[in-house]
Amino acid sequence: MSHPIAVFVSGTGRHLENFVRLAQQGALDTQVVLVLCDRHGAGAIERARKFGLRPLTLLPSEYEDTAAFSRAAFEAAQEAGAQTVLLAGFLRLLHIPTSWTNRVLNIHPSLLPAFGGKGYYGSRVHKAVLERGCTLSGCTVHYVDQEYDHGRILVQRTVPVRASDTPDDLAARVFDEELVAFPEALRLHMDSRSADTATERGGA
Repeated sequence: MSHPIAVFVSGTGRHLENFVRLAQQGALDTQVVLVLCDRHGAGAIERARKFGLRPLTLLPSEYEDTAAFSRAAFEAAQEAGAQTVLLAGFLRLLHIPTSWTNRVLNIHPSLLPAFGGKGYYGSRVHKAVLERGCTLSGCTVHYVDQEYDHGRILVQRTVPVRASDTPDDLAARVFDEELVAFPEALRLHMDSRSADTATERGGA
């Protein structure tokens, strides 16, 4: 049975499309059971519909605080039957319920812990990398905890930083690696959960 995932998005949804296509090709044993967006008009909404998915939009402004928004988001994931949540360009800090510990993955466009934390997202990351004079950058997939870009790392992939790079040049090169790293991390996560389940059954 395919591993059911919820994908939380704020932007274009390119990672969402990558996961859907890999699943359709049989390269990733997953099924997207929920697409949750925190912004009206995000490109990911139309991209989800293109694949026959019905995205759910939850606006943080309609909730009392971050905790209330987070509860609603994870309740939606639970109701959809998701076993894992992927933050794919989702730019909002969430409070992770205890029941979702080590079940929420995020991708970040730098080699954490460098250039991570509040305010480091999108082109800001790549601009900071260039300003620092780094010769190497990349992406990181990690488990999500209660801090920005902080949880245990699953996968990192690197790219060279070239002297002629603009932030857009570097972003494009990093994103190509993101499309490999995120599915790789999800496979590792699924394998780990399968092994844990098998151990639990063996000890029952």
